[in-house]
Amino acid sequence: MSNQYKISQLAKAADIPTTTVRYYERVGLVEPEDRSHGNYRIYSDESLDKLKFIRAAQATGFTLDDVRSLLSNEAGDTPTCGSVQGLIEERLGDIEQRLKGLRQVRKVLKNALEQCQRQRKTDCCQVVVGLKRH
Repeated sequence: MSNQYKISQLAKAADIPTTTVRYYERVGLVEPEDRSHGNYRIYSDESLDKLKFIRAAQATGFTLDDVRSLLSNEAGDTPTCGSVQGLIEERLGDIEQRLKGLRQVRKVLKNALEQCQRQRKTDCCQVVVGLKRH
């Protein structure tokens, strides 16, 4: 038999805020399976699994729109590798762009650190002065 969760119990079991569960419900990623006599939302283990999947997919770099695609195709079936491949390629491209940007930031920060290390500790920081000019 499947466990039943109120929204706060589900959020705690998934280790996310209740507001996040409500948001996912608003955007159609998860929905309660039932309502209690007191009109509380009731969720099942399937909802808990779905929330864990969403978190894992997001941690891997997928957006919520991506997650929607990954959860099912138009027929409601699990998507095939062929249909997911393009999405994965897009996310890898995004990651490559972010890495390129991070490498540039790293270079700037290393140069700033070297500049600070050449200055006396009591001198005005030229890095901060340079940032103020921009």
